[in-house]
Amino acid sequence: MKINNYGVNPINPYKNQQLKTEATKNAGMKFADQIEISSQAKDLQGIKDYSTERADKVQRIKQQIEAGTYQVDANRLANDIATFYRL
Repeated sequence: MKINNYGVNPINPYKNQQLKTEATKNAGMKFADQIEISSQAKDLQGIKDYSTERADKVQRIKQQIEAGTYQVDANRLANDIATFYRL
């Protein structure tokens, strides 16, 4: 009596699992998590307002320094320095 390999899958199932695992690892390396904050969200946070106000203030101070009219408030400066070092 002769026995044939009827119904036996010639593909190694362990090799298939290994290939699937490697494919999953490789696919995961291609993508990185990213976050992007929309301009509407930035508007809600007030980031744009702060940056434009800050740029305006810096520009005003630069103009005052170049013109020689910039005055330093000594009392305020001393209080700010003292507060900084106390904390």
